[in-house]
Amino acid sequence: MGDSLGRPLPAPKPVTWWTHARIIALALFGGVLGIAGSIFGELRSGGLLLLPLVGAPIIEEAFKPIGVYFGFLRWPDALKNRLYVALLCAGGGLVFGLLESTMYVFVYARDHPDWYPYFRYTVPVALHVIASFTVGLGLDRTIVDWVNRGASLPKRTRRFYVAGVTIHGIYNTVAIILTIAGVLDF
Repeated sequence: MGDSLGRPLPAPKPVTWWTHARIIALALFGGVLGIAGSIFGELRSGGLLLLPLVGAPIIEEAFKPIGVYFGFLRWPDALKNRLYVALLCAGGGLVFGLLESTMYVFVYARDHPDWYPYFRYTVPVALHVIASFTVGLGLDRTIVDWVNRGASLPKRTRRFYVAGVTIHGIYNTVAIILTIAGVLDF
């Protein structure tokens, strides 16, 4: 097998523990980049009511795995296991959830009830981990081909992305309804 000129392709580099350490670090950093994408999306929308219900889940579930996308570019041979990719995405979701909860506890809702930090650091964080894991189940190297070459996005990737966005959107909807109903006091 060779390139378009018939030259042999270089042998793939071996996948080492150091490669996996870099991939894991990159995936976790994806959670930080996801926060930046979320803030950008919120600023562009002007904080409209539909953003938490529809926009935030769409933006956040696309951005949280950004470290994994870079991993597919740099080390595609190390990211062939779907469960591994999903766990990496869940790690990005964990970092995202922890950062978001920290912003809510210490910036957005400083006059919160005593139970609020316990809630913020459990339920929403778990939601982000689950939604990101779900999105990750549908990711593979074809995401790079879709971005770079305009190849079609596989149905599996679309289905898992929509499932992750739906889980996230349902959670946001329930949280807003419970807040409006006075069950949750944020």
